[in-house]
Amino acid sequence: MPALATRSTSGTTAFHESLSSRLAAEFLTVPPGTVDRCVADVRACTEHLGVEATPEVVERVAREHLLAIVNSAPPPRSPR
Repeated sequence: MPALATRSTSGTTAFHESLSSRLAAEFLTVPPGTVDRCVADVRACTEHLGVEATPEVVERVAREHLLAIVNSAPPPRSPR
């Protein structure tokens, strides 16, 4: 089975950069590098699955992944 690409080389980096910065501004608790990697991973996965990697599709799936990251964080510890 072929390995999944770690970074998409086809297409526009402007779309990737604008989407990453928009999502990073929305998810302030997630490090920008993680947001960038999420967008790249989603784009690579959609292309691997044969789905057209439109900005709308990539943004929707990346947002769901980032929401899962935020919602899976443990609650803050309260002082005893």
